[in-house]
Amino acid sequence: MTLDAHLQGHDPGRVAVLMGGHSAEREISLASGGECLAALQAMGVEATAFDPAERPVAALADYDRAFIALHGPGGEDGVMQGALEAMGIPYTGSGVLASALGMDKLRSKCIWQAMDLPTPAFRVLRHGDDPQAVVEALGLPLFVKPLREGSSMGTTRVDRGADLAAAAEQARAFGGAALVERCIDGPEYTLALLADRDLPAIRIEVDEPFYDYRAKYQSESTRMVLPCGLDVAAEARMAQLARRAFAAIGACGWGRVDVMADSQGGLWLLEVNTIPGMTDHSLVPAAAASAGIGTHELVARILLTSWRHGDGQ
Repeated sequence: MTLDAHLQGHDPGRVAVLMGGHSAEREISLASGGECLAALQAMGVEATAFDPAERPVAALADYDRAFIALHGPGGEDGVMQGALEAMGIPYTGSGVLASALGMDKLRSKCIWQAMDLPTPAFRVLRHGDDPQAVVEALGLPLFVKPLREGSSMGTTRVDRGADLAAAAEQARAFGGAALVERCIDGPEYTLALLADRDLPAIRIEVDEPFYDYRAKYQSESTRMVLPCGLDVAAEARMAQLARRAFAAIGACGWGRVDVMADSQGGLWLLEVNTIPGMTDHSLVPAAAASAGIGTHELVARILLTSWRHGDGQ
């Protein structure tokens, strides 16, 4: 089988599709990786699945390139990226530092604040801290999140101050302190970035209290609104903000930026995803399809981002 036209002039050699891993997002990663693996093989790429939970990372020495479809700690946070760089294996997506910052909600928000990029007010709630002081500082409602976890795992919306302590404890169960963030009442949008191209914004509508794990991966009622309903100028302004937030942490290749809009039209950055989901419920494939980019082309373009690392090309 010859390589697909989307990879013309680029022979990737043997590609390891990294999926699974040890994080709480293992099952989502397996689904994402499975979709990408099938697309690569259909395009004639010599690609095989590689699960770091089942094989030693040293075995990656048998491959020429890595397509990273790992989500969460250990795969999306710079750890795997650093191992691949040490081994001289090119890989898809952002580098070590950007991956670490993108996974760390607190530090990415601190960088945005320092660069005068809008992000909801927040506090860090550690064990022994006074939850009432956080409520007094931020008001209600609030969102409570683990510092370093994806797919909204461990995230809770808090409408009563009395519930904040329990929500923080749930978030801290994923490790570290809890991030408490002022709730922005308004529509939620997400913008996918693919190399130097901004894909159409998606407005997310859910029947759940917020866009949580169930709404993302299990609910059939979650709606991805495309076109998103913004006029051309407003969508361009949102895309520019997303691109600035992405660049601020040094991210490159591909990814997704989540944004809230308030009732006055203000935009607020929530987080960057440097390895977004690629399942049949995921946002990036939906945004790409609306731009006329099919699954094969999307996966090929992501694979081509690996030429940024280690090839001197």
